[in-house]
Amino acid sequence: MTSYETFESDVLIVGAGGAGLRATIAAREAGCSVNLVCKSLLGKAHTVMAEGGVAAALGNMGEPDNWKVHFMDTMKGGQFLNNPHTVEIFAKEAPERVIELEQYGAVFDRTPEGLISQRPFGGHTYRRLNHVGDRTGLELIRTMQDKAVSYGMDVHMEITLTRLLKDGDRVCGAFGYSRETGRFVVFKAKSVVLATGGWGRMYKVTSNSWESTGDGLMMAYEAGAELMDLEMVQFHPTGMVWPPGVRGLLITEGVRGEGGVLKNKDGDRFMFNPEYMPGNYKGQFAETHEEGARWLDDKVNNRRPPELLPRDVVARAIYKEVLAGRGSEHGGVYLDVTHRGEAFIKRKLPSMYEQFHALGDVDITKQPMEVYPTIHYTMGGIKADPETCATTIPGLYTAGESAAGLHGANRLGGNSLSDILVFGRRAGDAAAAYSQTVSQGEIDPGPIDEEAALLLSPFESGGDENPYTLTAELQDAMQKGAMIARTESGLTECLATILSLQTRAQSLCIQGSRLFNPGWHGARDIRFMLKTSEIIVRCALERKESRGAQWRLDYPEKDAVWGKKNLVTTKDGDHVRIEARDLPVMPAELAGLFEEK
Repeated sequence: MTSYETFESDVLIVGAGGAGLRATIAAREAGCSVNLVCKSLLGKAHTVMAEGGVAAALGNMGEPDNWKVHFMDTMKGGQFLNNPHTVEIFAKEAPERVIELEQYGAVFDRTPEGLISQRPFGGHTYRRLNHVGDRTGLELIRTMQDKAVSYGMDVHMEITLTRLLKDGDRVCGAFGYSRETGRFVVFKAKSVVLATGGWGRMYKVTSNSWESTGDGLMMAYEAGAELMDLEMVQFHPTGMVWPPGVRGLLITEGVRGEGGVLKNKDGDRFMFNPEYMPGNYKGQFAETHEEGARWLDDKVNNRRPPELLPRDVVARAIYKEVLAGRGSEHGGVYLDVTHRGEAFIKRKLPSMYEQFHALGDVDITKQPMEVYPTIHYTMGGIKADPETCATTIPGLYTAGESAAGLHGANRLGGNSLSDILVFGRRAGDAAAAYSQTVSQGEIDPGPIDEEAALLLSPFESGGDENPYTLTAELQDAMQKGAMIARTESGLTECLATILSLQTRAQSLCIQGSRLFNPGWHGARDIRFMLKTSEIIVRCALERKESRGAQWRLDYPEKDAVWGKKNLVTTKDGDHVRIEARDLPVMPAELAGLFEEK
């Protein structure tokens, strides 16, 4: 039998980003004990990459903003693939969660009247991004972490969990190991909240850190949970291009929100090209440079510059400019904010100034930035109930980037931070309420022994495959075949590569011991990454249309039938089963908002 250390609590929360921390606060307020587990260190989460602000319709800038406008913007940005009830809850509750965060101690930028300052972002009708310079995610993590620590919880850092444990149909804990010692651990819990973030590391150019290998997603999938819309992977329009060592590192949308403009190698503002403007946005954005420039000062009576179109639109425009031979020296385009002045830039965008100065020897107060789309976020994920964040497995909940339903085919910038606040709280509340109605489940040693054998197999396989080699080949395949522009032939070739790599992964070979062994960690990560990639590609092949992040060159238009379908994925033995399922019907009172507009 496998030897392991056991930890027990009412609620197990996996992931210590904003969603996990907010769930922890909610569960502790409900009187439940909490074990909080993170793959890295407490405070190191992708939440800090959400630099531009947290979206909530506070209406502090003299504009007629409210939850209804935020609801419509989010649905429209998501190409109506979102769950309307999820979006309704989100838009209504986001302002309360932001004010709550301020009460916890978050220090926001201020208007002259002393209100929380809000900036514009792509796809948002009004200035809605409540911000702390360009370090909003960092401030959110700092504030939430302090609050969670004050409530008390047991934190387990540098722990990789690899399998959910079940008692019958319900989840009763999770199994994994210490990254430092290699020793196995079991966390018993009456309920589990997965707040494990995204899975962007299977792409070569990504803003995601090493942790983002799809662990939570795959644990849920292997336990029998439904996944949804995995083809929808967001390509943030602006990642660093140069130097090569930081290619893909995020450049906040706040740069464009504060007046940054996109130019090609000839100095042209190419976003004014009518070919890049989707029909449903025509008439809402500036048609001349002068009109867009006035908006930066007035913002109420003039139309926004087209750099603030939704992310999927801007990313495709940059891709097309580079493909047409109008790219920058290092294969991107130019993002220029120099016209806003040195003092303004250093006050509003201090992190971006420091990032480019330190990593690229570029002074953004005097020089443009070179940018190109980078993998940044996943709209698809584990299917979650709008009210409770419950998955299709009793006792299992999910919130944040690992959950599906809110963002549809494309996430609007700033919605991720309010997402983790709104649904982190709801997931924590629901998990606590469930835990108060059940007892601890019985741990079956069988699945533990199976997972332990799988984890240890690379030491004993006798094979010759290296996890780093397989990871590099997967990243190359996904970058080539499942990036911004997709085709049947490219996706099919990518899928064949993935399936071949899955076979080769059975022969992984790791040297040394379980102590401080990153190669061993990579052996489990690559299995999760390969299966996640397979599902992404199969779903992209299935959806024969272009919508949001799914851009099929062989199906360039939206399809009315596909526009009413979510792709739901479940595990069927060793096979992936994908079902096109009808979207939830939008209630008449919500549908009527679009008719009024």
